[in-house]
Amino acid sequence: MKSALDTARLSSRRHELGLTQAEAAALIGVTQPAYQRYEAGTRVPSVQVVKEMAQAFQTSASYLTGESDQKKPDYILIGKAESPLLYSVVECCRNYNEEQLKRLMAYLNDLAK
Repeated sequence: MKSALDTARLSSRRHELGLTQAEAAALIGVTQPAYQRYEAGTRVPSVQVVKEMAQAFQTSASYLTGESDQKKPDYILIGKAESPLLYSVVECCRNYNEEQLKRLMAYLNDLAK
């Protein structure tokens, strides 16, 4: 992943979420002046900061860097405290092979009907 941001996408996504620059900075753990420089394009964030932005803005890092038009996050964090049952399901399936995962997905799709 390249670390250069698409500053228009960064600003647009922040506005879509109704966040101020100060709120965005707090969410990603940087100072407001640092965030302002990222959005203005005068400072290039590290890959780690881009990942933090993507998580905070509920999108993919690839979207924020202009590598993809896919806004959906490319990973999901599941906290044990926030969702213990879902966490347990994922933990149980972590070591499944490809065939087991396909069978599980087929079952889940049937269950959702």
